[in-house]
Amino acid sequence: MHGLGRRGRRLDDLRRPLVVAGKELVVRGSIGISIMEASSTAGADELIRDADAAMYIAKRDGKGSYRLFEPEMHAGVLARLELRADLQRALEAGQFELHYQPIIRLVDGRVAGMEALLRWHHPDRGLVLPADFVPFAEETGLIVPIGRWVLREACLQAAAVQWMWTDDPALYICVNLSVRQLQHSDVISDVREALAESKLEPELLMLEITESMLIEDPEVAIVKLEELRALGVRIAMDDFGTGYSSLSYLSRFPVDVIKMDRSFLRPESTREAADLSSAVVALGSSLSLAVVAEGIEFDDQLSRLRDLGCELGQGFHFAEPMEAGQLIDYLAERPEHHGKEPGQPVKPAPAPGDGV
Repeated sequence: MHGLGRRGRRLDDLRRPLVVAGKELVVRGSIGISIMEASSTAGADELIRDADAAMYIAKRDGKGSYRLFEPEMHAGVLARLELRADLQRALEAGQFELHYQPIIRLVDGRVAGMEALLRWHHPDRGLVLPADFVPFAEETGLIVPIGRWVLREACLQAAAVQWMWTDDPALYICVNLSVRQLQHSDVISDVREALAESKLEPELLMLEITESMLIEDPEVAIVKLEELRALGVRIAMDDFGTGYSSLSYLSRFPVDVIKMDRSFLRPESTREAADLSSAVVALGSSLSLAVVAEGIEFDDQLSRLRDLGCELGQGFHFAEPMEAGQLIDYLAERPEHHGKEPGQPVKPAPAPGDGV
């Protein structure tokens, strides 16, 4: 145990701030430990492999800690390798698709836009939801080419929708950006190329980011967001109200829309959560930011949000996420639509397998 204590002290040493070029930096580390028994016949490769597996568990459980290798960890590592290979094949085989959930103007019930939601049709597992693979794709960097494909496909579909939609204003499309995408050097060119290929007007593309992305490296995030806005797109902060620094950071970042976290609307939510939803709407109004309430399911939620003056909302109360063809049919049947006959959804953009 004395040796393990030294590992803890090493982690404490890493956490001490460093001053580099006049700026204070804080470095975190994770340690994986593999111990070879005297009677073991394992070699150095096996020892390093086991330590690597333990380090992954340490990182998964919150980083800045250490873990001792246990035999069951090896199975987890193999599962991760299999998932990575499956994700790579999914890119190459076109197994990803987008579903779309309408965003509604609460004052009159008209469609204002739609959010693009990623789905993975795994050949063996069936439909896999983002929560089951996006965190891993983010960790491995595969989210960058996946996100690039999502941008292209969403913009192409949004452009196809404009062809048949004659109501004013035009419908916008929301696309989620991951931390890795925002940090990646190609994000500006990826957005620019998606707009150019689809011929979608930039103001009809809204890029969603999470509050945690902004807090992680505020200065870099501000620069990237300003570069994106210079293209003419809009920025939305997703899951707003769940982070501790929302109010202090919001005025600093170039955002146009805040999306209220769905937890504020759940039936079991506390009175404090209900009060927070009122505060979020008031904050949006004071900062001239549109507010979108997520997760609307019941009439009483809708009525309360209307009373608060919330501008936009989405949720099962209006429509579930739907495939591209279903979206076209849904829009064609809307009472505010009096335009052309619905056309076929655009052909999905080819999934890039560009060297990941």
